[in-house]
Amino acid sequence: MTASTSALRPWTSIRRQFSPKNVALAATHRVPRRRPVQRVLPGFSLSLGITLTYLSLVVLIPLLTLFLKTSQLSWPQFWEAVAAPRVVATYLLSFGAALAAALLNAAFGLLLAWVLVRYNFPGRKLIDTLVDLPFALPTAVAGIALTALYSKNGWLGSLLEPLGVKVAFTPLGVFVALVFIGLPFVVRTVQPVLEDHDAEFEEAAASLGASRLRTWMQVIFPALLPALLTGVALSFARAVGEYGSVIFIAGNMPYVSEITPLIIITKLEQYDYRGATAVAVVMLFFSFLLLLAINLLQAWSARRSGRQP
Repeated sequence: MTASTSALRPWTSIRRQFSPKNVALAATHRVPRRRPVQRVLPGFSLSLGITLTYLSLVVLIPLLTLFLKTSQLSWPQFWEAVAAPRVVATYLLSFGAALAAALLNAAFGLLLAWVLVRYNFPGRKLIDTLVDLPFALPTAVAGIALTALYSKNGWLGSLLEPLGVKVAFTPLGVFVALVFIGLPFVVRTVQPVLEDHDAEFEEAAASLGASRLRTWMQVIFPALLPALLTGVALSFARAVGEYGSVIFIAGNMPYVSEITPLIIITKLEQYDYRGATAVAVVMLFFSFLLLLAINLLQAWSARRSGRQP
């Protein structure tokens, strides 16, 4: 066999493979098509359209209207509206009381979550249910109840008044109301993390000679810290914009017990729409900062717990 014949043999086999007869046979054996996956919800385009429409009507358009109304003010007018002494006093009370309430809820919320998770006692289920009461209770009802409780003739107010402690219609009343509505955020954020925490780590630390305080500080608390910070941020964010439960017990005295949401309502009642929207933009700016902080804390918590790579 010559070299030229052996060189042409591969080309001959290729021609036979792609002959018209073989191509026609291959065409008859079609690969079955995969059926599209049937989904309960509509397609992506329809779902995305409905979602964006709803989000625009509920969130985006009202926020855009707020900024458009504020843009009608010049910078000196805007600064005069948001930096007036009476408005600044409401900032100090709203943010100061909210921060103090969040810090207090951090301590007692952590303690309450620890008791509910680690101990069994009569009435535990009842206490666990009562933690969610501020979520279910209308804010106005909560404000009226706190006012009746801490007023001069109330159950607790009548005991505190002789001691010189006045709660209702003072900044202290604002603080009490914010503690009431912010406590569940800390408890419900820390509680599931504490339930998932393996007690074997504590037993290992004890077997290595660690004291209870050292075990708490170096084993338990670092695992709870991201969830605790998230709960504190959520409690603070809720307290900053709280209105219903505060308005009744605050007293609403200018420069003393007036909160920022109330000053916005006051400006609206006086038909000062631009001034009200200017103060609302300031509150919205701080709300965005709080939302960013909460998202960063949740991402940090997820990385520490291993839920994200």
